[in-house]
Amino acid sequence: MIIAQVSDTHLTVDAPGSDHRMADLRAVIDDINSLDPAPDLIVHSGDIVQTGSAAEYAAAAEILGRAHAPVYVMVGNKDDRERLRETFPAHAYLSGPSEFIEYSVEDFPVRLLMLDTVSPGSRKGDFCRRRLAHFEELVARDRSRPIAVFAHHPPYEVLVGPEPYHYDDLTVMERFAAALNASGRVIALFGGHVHRPFFSRVGSIPASVMPAVATALRFGDYPVYMKTRPTYFVHRYDAREGFTTATHLVGGWSGAHSGKKPRYFNKETAQVTASKFRRYTARFER
Repeated sequence: MIIAQVSDTHLTVDAPGSDHRMADLRAVIDDINSLDPAPDLIVHSGDIVQTGSAAEYAAAAEILGRAHAPVYVMVGNKDDRERLRETFPAHAYLSGPSEFIEYSVEDFPVRLLMLDTVSPGSRKGDFCRRRLAHFEELVARDRSRPIAVFAHHPPYEVLVGPEPYHYDDLTVMERFAAALNASGRVIALFGGHVHRPFFSRVGSIPASVMPAVATALRFGDYPVYMKTRPTYFVHRYDAREGFTTATHLVGGWSGAHSGKKPRYFNKETAQVTASKFRRYTARFER
């Protein structure tokens, strides 16, 4: 099972940088289309657009429509739930009775739960008791398979960047994190929002946030050859090892993180060393 993840594209139209952001997403989709083996699906984990306008969503739909694999979209704090539903009417999973955009994907060995952590009027996250109850209901539907959760806002301390916490209420964040662990089924947590790469754990659950696809909004200290090239994550599942997450740089580089033992991959030399991975990731943690 292979999942390509994109996040924080923040598409705009008729604004400074609009063409650049759209070009970044096009380049990522084209790169994903060239992967061999191909991913089983693509997940956009939120902040698809910048202001929530219909024109921005139309641009997003056009670019995401180029993907060869099925695309699943999620809501981020910059998104508009109703406009998202209007833009992707063929995506039946968006048409549930809840005001929140949260759903499960049941077609693979690992169940995928896409959760809505948006707090209206705030750039930070929320996970109210109604959403918590729905999460518990989704988990209870099938306890025979492991679960991977996607949530735009990471419900844990992020040790890179100026803000370590990304929820308005830390009690809510802690309750959400506790529910993930109490489920007994969640084996991975994937997110976005902070525009920087970061790997951690929520209790026993390996967790990651991916950098923004929009290179102008990608935070951190990057080598020169990366500054103008967008990145995305590829998550590969193995029944014995769990998920391994690889960072793909458009144009031909990937580095992997298993949540257990760090590894660094270099295409030119085919070397795999933990020390190089540590030196590489240290650049992002300033």
